[in-house]
Amino acid sequence: MTAAPGPGSDPVDALIGAWRAELPDVLRPSTELSKRITQLAGALDRATRRILPELGLTVAEFDILTALRRAGEPYAMKPNALARALLLSSGGISNVVNHLAARGLVLREPSSDDGRSTVIRLTPDGVAAAEHAVRLHADAHESVFAEASPAAVHAAARALREVGVRSGPEPRPLRTGRNRSRS
Repeated sequence: MTAAPGPGSDPVDALIGAWRAELPDVLRPSTELSKRITQLAGALDRATRRILPELGLTVAEFDILTALRRAGEPYAMKPNALARALLLSSGGISNVVNHLAARGLVLREPSSDDGRSTVIRLTPDGVAAAEHAVRLHADAHESVFAEASPAAVHAAARALREVGVRSGPEPRPLRTGRNRSRS
């Protein structure tokens, strides 16, 4: 049986409390942090998805528009670079670009450095749409943090930078329980 969460507790506190009571050896120093990051990522995703209908954009369309705008003038990228930047397949990029082109937000143009390839470029309407979308997105994310002080937000960002995922070799498998090798 688990104890009731105390005053000021939240769902993560309740989850950690339940595991502490039922199976304390599964808790690691990273357990609470990973649960809180997952909870925060969900809140930020919901905030983004709430503004997309107002913008008339899908998540993929938003991602492409903002990636092109973020690239700086002339707001253009080759499809393969765009796919890598967004972790999407080139086929997925192509379909989304077709929708954005039909709406007059992007153009496909021949690449100036390679006549066999193309670049995807924002039109002036695409630049305006991307900038409007980024502003609404920033406001939506700011609302998620509305009850936190600016100092707390900065401190959290610094702490997450310290513990954040670094590129490099894949982590080694844990050597606990069932995946422990038998020698």
